[in-house]
Parts: sequence; C-alpha cells; structure tokens
Amino acid sequence: MQSEVAVDLCREALMTCMIVGGPMLIVGMVVGLLISLLQALTQIQDQTVSYVPKIIAMAVAIVFCLPWMLQQIVEYSEDLIRNIPNVVLGG
Repeated sequence: MQSEVAVDLCREALMTCMIVGGPMLIVGMVVGLLISLLQALTQIQDQTVSYVPKIIAMAVAIVFCLPWMLQQIVEYSEDLIRNIPNVVLGG
C-alpha cells in the first residue's frame, strides 16, 4: 500500500468520525455552557448539576441525528469496501 493511500484512508476515517460525532459534541458543549452560565448567575457551584442535562440533551441529539449518522457511516463503509481491490492491487 502506498503511503498516500494510507494517509487518504486515515483522513477520510477521521473526517467521518468528526462529522458523525459533531452533533453530540456541539449539543454537549452548548448545554454545558448554558448550565455553567446558570451556575455562575445563581452561585450554585455543584459540579454534578451539569451532568444530567448534558446526558439528556445528548441522548435527544442522538435520537434525532441517528438516521443521518447511520447514513454517513454506511456511505463511508460502502466506499471503503468498494475501494478494497484498488488498494490491494495498488491501482
């Protein structure tokens, strides 16, 4: 396998991971920031307060984004499997 092919495969895998994981990470970050702002305004400094809303928000994001996420993963897998002969034969 040529090094360019390996780099391209790794790049595509990382981009797919970022695209698929992005919605949950963004939702978790936004909810975390809102909870932190609420804690700063109310002077409640308990670290465990932010976990439950983040978990709930991320679960809701997964429910809404799951079909799209699965579509992205299936497209990447199909492309990867379709290109196996090209990678193995070096063409």
